[in-house]
Amino acid sequence: MSFRTRTKSGKHLLSNKVKEQQQQGKDDDVKIQNEPSFSQKAIAQTLTTTANLANLLPTGTILVFQLLTPVFTNNGDCDSLTRLMTQVLLFSIAGACFLASFTDSYRSPDGKLYYGFATFKGIWFFDCYPEMDSSNLPEVSKYKLRFIDGVHAVLSVLVFMAVALRDKNVVNCFYPLPEHGTQQILNIIPTAVGVICSSLFVVFPTRRHGIGYPVSSSH
Repeated sequence: MSFRTRTKSGKHLLSNKVKEQQQQGKDDDVKIQNEPSFSQKAIAQTLTTTANLANLLPTGTILVFQLLTPVFTNNGDCDSLTRLMTQVLLFSIAGACFLASFTDSYRSPDGKLYYGFATFKGIWFFDCYPEMDSSNLPEVSKYKLRFIDGVHAVLSVLVFMAVALRDKNVVNCFYPLPEHGTQQILNIIPTAVGVICSSLFVVFPTRRHGIGYPVSSSH
């Protein structure tokens, strides 16, 4: 092999190495671009946390909150009137979450579903109770109020408040220009409350299938 041939071969190899390095550099740039930023990860985590907390609340309350919050808060740009209206909305939904924890349901042998409100003696059916004859009446004593119902009611309110404080419209309405310390609290407290309440729901599960909660076919 002549010197000229070996020189051409060496240049060819060097050119291939340069191309491989350039291609590898481009691939690394693409990987870096595809990796989510810290803010994107934080937003994704927030959405995941909010979705998980929403599963612990009555379905209707979350739907009402999501539909009415942008309207009541004027998309986060509140004045004194819209701020008051937003407070009324939040307290109303929190009250609905509280009361829903004391409701329960009963499926009669003919397949009809009846809802009622738990009492100290049993349950008061407010859904077509006159249509139920004595043969279809359940054992009402097993539906009576228990201490755990009050615990779940308080936890439901706390979970809803955690969800509300994760909503940008609510935060912008009440804290349009938060200080650094306030912003840290708004970032930490809702997540901490949500995690604690979720754990307590798992440790102390409810057997009730009230309004806004799924009802099993055998319940």
